[in-house]
Amino acid sequence: MFLPAGEKQFEFWVLRRNGLPNINIAKRFGVSRQAVSRALLSMDKRIEEVLFEMARANRIEVEKLDPKKGILFGKSIPFKANAIIFVSVKHGMQVWYEHEGECRSCERYRECIELLWDFADEMQLKLHSTNDPTKVADELFKKLKESIE
Repeated sequence: MFLPAGEKQFEFWVLRRNGLPNINIAKRFGVSRQAVSRALLSMDKRIEEVLFEMARANRIEVEKLDPKKGILFGKSIPFKANAIIFVSVKHGMQVWYEHEGECRSCERYRECIELLWDFADEMQLKLHSTNDPTKVADELFKKLKESIE
């Protein structure tokens, strides 16, 4: 993963993304609120840089970015498809391209469905229950895009 998953700064960032206020993060770790704020500013910058770098490497034109949530929306230039780059605590940095496919026959079906449901849980989003990764992705990313507008 391109981000320091084991570092305290990243733990602060995850807790804030989950809705915990800075003061509560500070109390939990026995540090000042200012230390948490500085760490989060630094982590937001790092996440933004990594999201931009992933977009550049994957030739994705950036449309929207939210480093506090770890999400970048864009358009793949070579694939001419919508794309999202996101930070998952469990799965690391991920790139997902909007597509239609025969998911049930794909050898990565389980991997995709697990990734999407895990990320929905991380983002504390309720989704309609389905076993079609394409439909899960459409619903998940629509809700995420609405949350950063």
